[in-house]
Amino acid sequence: MRFRTTLATLLLTPLILAGQPAAAATPVTIAYAQRTQTWELVLTNGDVVEVPEALTKAPADAANAGAQAPFLVSGDGRHFFYYRKSDGLFVERTLNSTERVVSRRITAFAINEEWPLVSDDGSYIVVSTSAPGLGVFVDLRKGKTLPLPGKTDAWGFNGFSPDGKRLLLSGDRLTVFDRGLRARTRLKTGLYPTALANDYHTAAVPVGKWEKYRKLRLLNVRTGHASRTVTVRLPRGQYIDDLDFDQTGRLIVRSKTRTGVAIYRVSKASGKVTPLRTIARPDVKVWVLPGDSSYEKWTEK
Repeated sequence: MRFRTTLATLLLTPLILAGQPAAAATPVTIAYAQRTQTWELVLTNGDVVEVPEALTKAPADAANAGAQAPFLVSGDGRHFFYYRKSDGLFVERTLNSTERVVSRRITAFAINEEWPLVSDDGSYIVVSTSAPGLGVFVDLRKGKTLPLPGKTDAWGFNGFSPDGKRLLLSGDRLTVFDRGLRARTRLKTGLYPTALANDYHTAAVPVGKWEKYRKLRLLNVRTGHASRTVTVRLPRGQYIDDLDFDQTGRLIVRSKTRTGVAIYRVSKASGKVTPLRTIARPDVKVWVLPGDSSYEKWTEK
């Protein structure tokens, strides 16, 4: 039987088994979030933590009243983000911390007009908009909202490096920025990569028909050299729904299945896939995995 509690209770409860030294305890992180009557966190030890402070829908005075309110979990499973009911501000939290406002410029009024994106370590936020373009850049380590790079919002967001130290944006040039939004590398290319490795110059590009990608190329954003097209050997009926690099530079694909999500490591040379794990979809209307954006293919029933 799973233990169910509220986050307020959890803040008063150590996440270490009694009698065990802290160094030996397995860290408890967020396996996924789900929405029932309220948002809930399902932890890696099976416990369920309710987050009643989080909005589930945009309020009546929002631009898109009633739209689903985003709830995000960082890729490391340690940080979560939501629009809070009390004032509509977008806040960050961990299992052992109180709320921290990300930026007063990110509010529930703009739900479904703006979409926050979170780095794997939960320390950097970028907001994409319906303009199109990008709106707010926030470095939570420094507690700073940064001015737009090049003083323009005419950027497309391509991805964070896994370590959160670089951002890949597209404009008239594909550009790698550091956390301070200083340009490090620029490249003119017709390719649109969606992931950047921790070497800060290897990017991954899905190839094929949108929503049915089964191929990819690797792009060197310093030299402009692109690899040959590699077919990813996914099971029949599965596609590249999410493409990324892990901390060691290996290619990782997440793919929707009939029962949930499958995660694979992909050979850059042959496209052969190695299954890493599968996650069964819970029987709820909405669920969110660590590293998800505001919408992912597998969130559909």
